[in-house]
Amino acid sequence: MSVRLFDWRDFPSIHRYHRDCVYMDSALVLTRGPLFVEGALFSSFLSPSMVGVFTCVLDGEEADEESIIGQFTHFSDSPFSKLTFLSPKSALNSPRISTLLEYMTVLSGEKGSLRILADVEENTQAFESLRKFGFATFTWQRVWQITGVPADRSLNSTWRTATSRDIIPIRSLYSNLVPPLVQQAEPFSTQIPKGKVYRQGESVLAFVEIEIGRRGIWMRPFVHPDTENMSDRLLELVSSIPGRRSRPLYLCIRSYQAWLESAIEKLGAIAGSRQAVMVRQIAISQKAARPFALPALDTGQSEIPAPVAHYLSSPSFVEKQNPGQLEKE
Repeated sequence: MSVRLFDWRDFPSIHRYHRDCVYMDSALVLTRGPLFVEGALFSSFLSPSMVGVFTCVLDGEEADEESIIGQFTHFSDSPFSKLTFLSPKSALNSPRISTLLEYMTVLSGEKGSLRILADVEENTQAFESLRKFGFATFTWQRVWQITGVPADRSLNSTWRTATSRDIIPIRSLYSNLVPPLVQQAEPFSTQIPKGKVYRQGESVLAFVEIEIGRRGIWMRPFVHPDTENMSDRLLELVSSIPGRRSRPLYLCIRSYQAWLESAIEKLGAIAGSRQAVMVRQIAISQKAARPFALPALDTGQSEIPAPVAHYLSSPSFVEKQNPGQLEKE
């Protein structure tokens, strides 16, 4: 079986599979739409590393055996990759899917990724196929859609855009709320957080990660349990998002923040299916031990020191130590 990157020969297949695939990156699909065709086209004409989208194809062995197509994204500043889709759906039942996944995993590792992630609905064939291939669930999530809450500009919002001075308190909030298993799979970004913070005094009690796309707006909250009137805070948050227009809002609630769901329900949000957030480890990040090289103190040959007796018998030495001694002798 031949596995390779997508090229112009695969255009008929990718159009045929356009509506027959399983998407595995919820944030990407809900904000920008599927990168099925768009990403494949860019990666065929440009270097995949330039666009961060890698579309891979497993050719069939027989003439009547269909090809299997998969896609993942990886950007140079990220420690992980994300599966975008696998297609067609019928291929998830085939043992051939493991060959494609192995190729994608190796390619992801070559690009510098330490792990590969996927969002998959539970009780589906995709979930079982990834588990067989070595993916493990590290948390669960549910995506809530908010469409009927208009922006109320009269509200005095308590949220403000995160800046560089918020990095340390947001990191502290993240460390206290997120389980260690999740932190290992999705470490806190070293860049300035993109989103909004809610402060009470000098303390940051909530941070909402926001990603805005042409199809919708994705939000993932990290909220301290001490935060009061969460329904009101969420209403203020919705009203403070600039340029929302008619785009739907999506709130991704992880299992360790499930207590927020009751507040979201009060906004009339619609709950999606529960998803398993899965990971396959590619490599382990370790600091390389590098010996400290001392500069050479003497690059030439060492000189043989003169005997101590030579110095003791030297007239100049004796004269310096005992002036007039030579005259007496």
